[in-house]
Amino acid sequence: MSVIVKTKGSSKPDPNHLRRLRVLRTLTPQQKLDQVFQLNERTLKLFRIGLRKRFPDLSEEEFEALYLQMRARCHNRNY
Repeated sequence: MSVIVKTKGSSKPDPNHLRRLRVLRTLTPQQKLDQVFQLNERTLKLFRIGLRKRFPDLSEEEFEALYLQMRARCHNRNY
């Protein structure tokens, strides 16, 4: 059974959606939290790679300052 997953502006069939949900239901809370941390780490790595591609000429110090500035802008301000 294929499930249609709707996101902003698109909807496409996702044949693995139900399988992912079944796997997630079997995880312990600690395992789910570990998954969240892993996803966050991967996202930050990709963000850093993309930022470096946008600004290849910055020194390491300038790049680190820019990275931290951009991270601060992305932080959830509800806390």
